[in-house]
Amino acid sequence: MEQPTAEKIKEIFDRYYSADLSLWNEFSKYVKPRLFSKNEIIKEYNKTEKHVNILISGSIAHFVLADNKDVCINLYYENHIFSEYLSFLLQSPTIIKTESLEDSVIWSISHQDLNELYSKSNKGLLIGKAISDAMFIRKQFEQINLLTLSPSDRYLKLIKERPEIFQRTSLKIIASYLGITAESLSRIRKKIS
Repeated sequence: MEQPTAEKIKEIFDRYYSADLSLWNEFSKYVKPRLFSKNEIIKEYNKTEKHVNILISGSIAHFVLADNKDVCINLYYENHIFSEYLSFLLQSPTIIKTESLEDSVIWSISHQDLNELYSKSNKGLLIGKAISDAMFIRKQFEQINLLTLSPSDRYLKLIKERPEIFQRTSLKIIASYLGITAESLSRIRKKIS
């Protein structure tokens, strides 16, 4: 299993928050690798998130339960920073489940370790800012897309940005993530091809 390095962490965070390598050297001392099997639950519904994570390999999804069905609200692939961040910040349970869709390697920092890092120096606070910036930027783009693009446009954007998703993720989960039924996704795919 690939061990956390400051260089790799910096590379992943740079698109959200560019910082000197020395910042990530300190951070990497607290980051631990974790391995999850396909379909393994990382955080169950109504439990508390204990980590902020960097997805190194595999894929992860966040789900909410609606009408007794899992509804996908987030999909993450390699080099994404993820957490059930509301639960992480409040350290209280939420209605979101996190599940590994493939065998996945993630690098994680615990809530306790991150707070220790914050208390040590201004570098720790800058790391916190980098994490919150990355989470906010990604979520804001997703929200804008959901509110301003049609399902067909969201599908086309997903194909353009992450074409490999369609080989790695079930159409049922992709449809759920796009906010449409599997049948609607089938119609969109047929119409576009």
